[in-house]
Amino acid sequence: MKGSEKTKARLEQFAGRMVRKAAPLVGEKIVAAKGLAMEVRGKARLMKVSVKDRFH
Repeated sequence: MKGSEKTKARLEQFAGRMVRKAAPLVGEKIVAAKGLAMEVRGKARLMKVSVKDRFH
């Protein structure tokens, strides 16, 4: 379960980074902000899983 949570977090972080970097190429500022939000959400999930791993 932990491995799949980490994978999900890393994929969300990666997808957010790709969206954030690709959005300015097509001139979409709102999409870039959504990509940044996805990236931050992925980082937060990864931190949550890391903290859970330390205490279990």
